[in-house]
Amino acid sequence: MRAGSGALAGFLAADAISLAGTRLSQIAVPWLVLTTTGSATRTGVVAFAGLLPLVLAQALCGPWIDRTGARRVAIGFDLASGAAVAAIPVAYAAGWLHFPVLVALVAVTGLLRGPSEAARHAMVPSLVQYVGLPTERVTGLVGTTDRLSALVGAAVGGGLVAVLGPSTALTVDAGSFLLCAAVLAVATRRVDSVRPEPQPGTSYLAELRGGWEVLRRDPVLLGMMVMVAVTNLLDQGYSAVMLPVWAEDAGGGPAAIGLLGACMGGAALVGPVLATWRAERLPRFRTYVVGYLLAGAPRWIVLALGAPLWVVALVHVVAGFGAGFINPVLGAVQFERIPQDATGRVSALSLAASWSLMPLGGLLAGLTVTGTGLSGGLLVFGAAYFLTTMAPVLSPAWRAIDRRPQAVPVSTTSSTAARS
Repeated sequence: MRAGSGALAGFLAADAISLAGTRLSQIAVPWLVLTTTGSATRTGVVAFAGLLPLVLAQALCGPWIDRTGARRVAIGFDLASGAAVAAIPVAYAAGWLHFPVLVALVAVTGLLRGPSEAARHAMVPSLVQYVGLPTERVTGLVGTTDRLSALVGAAVGGGLVAVLGPSTALTVDAGSFLLCAAVLAVATRRVDSVRPEPQPGTSYLAELRGGWEVLRRDPVLLGMMVMVAVTNLLDQGYSAVMLPVWAEDAGGGPAAIGLLGACMGGAALVGPVLATWRAERLPRFRTYVVGYLLAGAPRWIVLALGAPLWVVALVHVVAGFGAGFINPVLGAVQFERIPQDATGRVSALSLAASWSLMPLGGLLAGLTVTGTGLSGGLLVFGAAYFLTTMAPVLSPAWRAIDRRPQAVPVSTTSSTAARS
């Protein structure tokens, strides 16, 4: 067995537990608000209260991750997140969960979850170095785990909320944070993710600005950050507004939405698996282009043309297959181009940027559909997706992503003592 395989398996398990718990809370919290207040507006306020602190915390926590070490931050904030989530059912049982209290607790949970997710993301380069595998292979395994956990977590989370009720289900979610921290602490104790101390006289703000400078000077990293932020906005508008409107107009209802989600999500599992298996042989730039050509505009076009459900489902299967290859490639390129001592800052800023425009997705989609009709809105968003994802074709700098650095395995007997 390859040295470090236990650390990799443990990291993947912790990541899966965390993501499944996140999916559970995304179902339980809105349902708790709806069942206790009956207000869709208040449900939206709570969702915003959880998202905004998460994005801000991710954007600002990078220097702390670099100073303290990604592993320490991930474990510590998972423990804190578990306590914050547990406070919600405790307050509910005690009769203290008035709406302002719920908003505050959800905001605190988002504030703590942001650094936890950013720190686990920043652990990947150290993990790659420790296990001595190609970066695409590790990011492919992470992508497979994330997609599978999202599918299973949503199904199990919905069942738990239905059977136990949202308050009790959140207790399970709190336990998932604690379990994630425990698995991460035990499995990755030999993975050294502590970064060098900052230079004397360097302020936190200067280090944060330094992370932005890394992005600004690298056209590939900067382009990836902007591209992912815009595509997430478009995808949010698609799933939150355009797909439900199409399902209502076409008569498929929620069942059609569920079918398309299952088709795309299930097919998206194949890409990371193949990326993991064929990691060293994948031509990165070509894989990026083909992946986005399959995963992007065709979804919008087939809905705009009023195609029958079986055609729409087939297109979503193809789109999911293409989408599955994208994250392993983008993740590998990102981690290889970020300087080691700036991993926390740059990856945290990139994560925050990827979330930052999503709240606008539904709003812009609604305005577009209102102004142009559903078919027009779908074509506008599809064209924007195509232009955003194909812009790198015009940039010579992006061709360099096909060059891979030489992997350097790290022995388990080297000085990678546990630091927790």
